[in-house]
Amino acid sequence: MLEYNLPRYLPSAEELPDSDETPVDNELQELIPGLLKSILLILWAERMDWLFAIDMGIYYHPDKPPIVPDGFLSLGVERFYDEELRPSYVLWDENVVPIFVLEVVSQNYRKEYTTKLAEYEALGVLYYVIYSSRRRRKPHLEVHKLVNGKYELQEGNPVWLPEIGLGIGCERGNYCGVTREWMYWYDEQGQRYLTPAEQVKQETQHAQQEAQRAQQETQRAQQEAQRAQQEAQRAQQETQRAQVAEQRVQQLTEQLRALGIDPDNLD
Repeated sequence: MLEYNLPRYLPSAEELPDSDETPVDNELQELIPGLLKSILLILWAERMDWLFAIDMGIYYHPDKPPIVPDGFLSLGVERFYDEELRPSYVLWDENVVPIFVLEVVSQNYRKEYTTKLAEYEALGVLYYVIYSSRRRRKPHLEVHKLVNGKYELQEGNPVWLPEIGLGIGCERGNYCGVTREWMYWYDEQGQRYLTPAEQVKQETQHAQQEAQRAQQETQRAQQEAQRAQQEAQRAQQETQRAQVAEQRVQQLTEQLRALGIDPDNLD
């Protein structure tokens, strides 16, 4: 954990700057954590004990500038304070160190593999994740886990994070109309969780399939009704033919009696 001596007066989040005013130098630094957050908003829609922040300052000392990762996840905190939401993340208010921090490496290297790694290690962040699609000989995704105060690189893609109950990994997909490699959350079996757009598409397909099945059932019911109607018409026609035949027999019987012939003794 990071060692520091806090002064007696500790400002609140509202009294501290809510940004370091440093613009992101690559759109991916917003889109990638934004995608991860959007998936969590669906997966954990009923949970109110988590926060996934994007480009939000983490204050660990009131007299020092905040650390501003591209994204971070905290568990066991209030999801919302009020309508204004959090302007920043203040450790002496939250009393919870983020469990997961994400840095997306851009063309302007910001010491993600050295200085920032040491900072998050000192802060006590359990998982420090670095993503760089520009790497050619090394994996694009690195997941570092804090073990006995030191980060250890985890193997695999995705990597299961048991303390969070999710896996983190990357693969090609489409988000915001862009097809490229993106970061996603995974279940323990390594199955990727769908993005909101994919979930909407899947639900739409299911609804269409259900509508088609309902239409087919309606058509089958109509066909059965038509067959039943045809059977009823045939039965009615048979009844009519039988009545006509009976009437014909009765007429012949009366004609025979008129001729003095007993129709019951024709042998």
